[in-house]
Amino acid sequence: MKTSNLSSGTVIAAHGRHYFVEDQSGEVRKCYTRGKRSGICVGDTVDFSVQSAEQGTIETIHPRRNLLYRSDEARSKQFAANIDQLLIVVASEPPFSEDLCGRALVAAEFADIAPIIILNKADLPSVEHARKQLQPLADLNIPIIELSALNEEQVKELLYPVLENRCTLLLGQSGMGKSTLLNTLIPEAKAHTQTHSEALGTGRHTTTSTRLYHIPGITGDLIDSPGFQTFGLAHLEPSDIVRGFPEFMAELANCKFYNCTHRHEPHCGIVEALKAGRIHAERYALYERLLAEYEAQSRY
Repeated sequence: MKTSNLSSGTVIAAHGRHYFVEDQSGEVRKCYTRGKRSGICVGDTVDFSVQSAEQGTIETIHPRRNLLYRSDEARSKQFAANIDQLLIVVASEPPFSEDLCGRALVAAEFADIAPIIILNKADLPSVEHARKQLQPLADLNIPIIELSALNEEQVKELLYPVLENRCTLLLGQSGMGKSTLLNTLIPEAKAHTQTHSEALGTGRHTTTSTRLYHIPGITGDLIDSPGFQTFGLAHLEPSDIVRGFPEFMAELANCKFYNCTHRHEPHCGIVEALKAGRIHAERYALYERLLAEYEAQSRY
C-alpha cells in the first residue's frame, strides 16, 4: 500500500463495524476495519486507505486524549473519545436520577473531562425540587445552566459561548429532553423526540447510535449519544472511584492508614469530613454503592 493513499479523518458515526469518517476537506466515507478489529468510537482520529470516493479502510487509530465509557460485568459501552467537555442533561420533569447523574460525573472526573449540567424544563414549577437535588454538585462548582430546550433564543444565548471551539459530548438519561436540545442547536440532526410516558414517569430511548455534528453558527462540535437508564462503572478500581470524587482529594492526607477504604477505619479524613459537613451525604452514599459493586463483582 502506498502512503500517498492514506488520509486522516475523524470518526463521526459508528454502526457496528462500519464507521463514517470525515477527512480534513469535509468529505465523508464509509470505512471498515481490517479483520475483526473493533473498539473504534466516535471522536477517534484515524488514518484510512481510500478505496473509492465513498469507501475506505481504517489502518490506524491515533492515540486518544481521553475516552468516556460505561461498563458492567457483561460489556462496555463507549460514548466518545477526544472530547473537551461533557454536557449532562437533566430535567425537572420527569424526575432525574441523582445516582445516574453522579455516576456519569465520576466517569468524567476519572477521564479528566470537564462536566457541565444542563437543567432542562427550567420553566416548570418543579424546577425548585431539581435545584435542591443539584445543590451538592453546585457546591462543587460544577456549572449548572438552567434553560428550556424549546426556547431556541435562550439555548443559543446560554450555550453558544460554552460550546464554541470545543468538542462536547451530550449525555442524558432518557426522557430529559436531550434530543429536543440537539434539535434546537442542530436542526438538521432531525433527532426523533417524543413525549415521555406519564404512566411510566420516564422517556423511551430515541437515539440509537452516537454521532458527531458540527454546530451551525459557531465553530464547535457536538456528539449526541443514546439515552441511558444504567451507568455501570465496573472498569474502575477502588482508587479510581476515589479519584472520581474531587471533594475527597483534599481529605485524603488526613487518613491515618494508606490503604484506607474510607468507610470504617479510624482517623479517616473523608469520614471526618462527612461528619463535619464538608462532604455531602448523598455523594458519600454513591461512593459506598460504587465500592460495594466493585467488591461484589470481585468475588466472582
